[in-house]
Amino acid sequence: MAFFRGLTAVSRLRSRLTQEATTLGGVRWLQMQSTSDLDLRSQLQEMIPEQQDRLKKLKSEHGKVQLGNINVDMVLGGMRGMIGMLWETSLLDPEEGIRFRGLSIPECQKVLPTAVKDGEPLPEGLLWLLLTGKVPTKEQVDALSKDLLSRSKIPGTLLCLLATCVIVGSCLCGDRCSPFISTSYDTVTTGVMALQVDSEFQKAYEKGMPKSKFWEPTYEDCLNMIARLPPVASYVYRRVFKDGKRIATDNALDYAANFSHMLGFDDPKMLELMRLYVTIHADHEGGNVSAHTGHLVIFIFFVKILFSY
Repeated sequence: MAFFRGLTAVSRLRSRLTQEATTLGGVRWLQMQSTSDLDLRSQLQEMIPEQQDRLKKLKSEHGKVQLGNINVDMVLGGMRGMIGMLWETSLLDPEEGIRFRGLSIPECQKVLPTAVKDGEPLPEGLLWLLLTGKVPTKEQVDALSKDLLSRSKIPGTLLCLLATCVIVGSCLCGDRCSPFISTSYDTVTTGVMALQVDSEFQKAYEKGMPKSKFWEPTYEDCLNMIARLPPVASYVYRRVFKDGKRIATDNALDYAANFSHMLGFDDPKMLELMRLYVTIHADHEGGNVSAHTGHLVIFIFFVKILFSY
């Protein structure tokens, strides 16, 4: 445990020294994008070979380096105190909370493009930041919004499938499908799994391709899934909690605002709330978002106890 405490202390010290040395206008300096290239895929095409070489070098030079000892308590405690993965897109500091590519939530609110003046950051901007490590321009975020919108159409057969998962109304296809009761979460999961038939990675993998190119169809699948999740989730919500009528996308809205619109909430304050909500939950896979929430809940709990006396 002494090793991990020392490692954490060194990491925190390095982070703070870097922050103090490079802070400009209250926000840590990051490379700002130029407006010359609006395509996210093109940006990644330039960056990924360099990152692949970096990881190969790290493995070849330091692959045998031990990061600590693992005991049974750590395993039973859910990997408590263990270094279990390389996760560069976000980091959870026990004191400062979550950071996305080094930026705290308030800092993201300050530097990422917004839909309205002095508004909340657009999730598309954070997606760009997570994938590239660079703060995008408004033009680049707008281009990504349009790209996601162009990918967001879902087939009618999927709507029919989702309709049969919830025992509300009749099936969209008009036939006598057999509806069954399912939770909203299970229904969304079913919709996501049904979209697998359109997987670009599966098609490319079956044809055969080098591992160095795996990122290309993976990128297409990821953006397609990100784009199609709001129509799927909003339709399930409308089937379970509302009248079951699907609300079409609004081509004038950004990603999060469109999600709110398809759910049935068009109040400008709700659109802003959804933009912030999706932004701060964007890097959920590494576990840092959940851990950050846990820290906040525990902190608020103890504050309430403290001030109750």
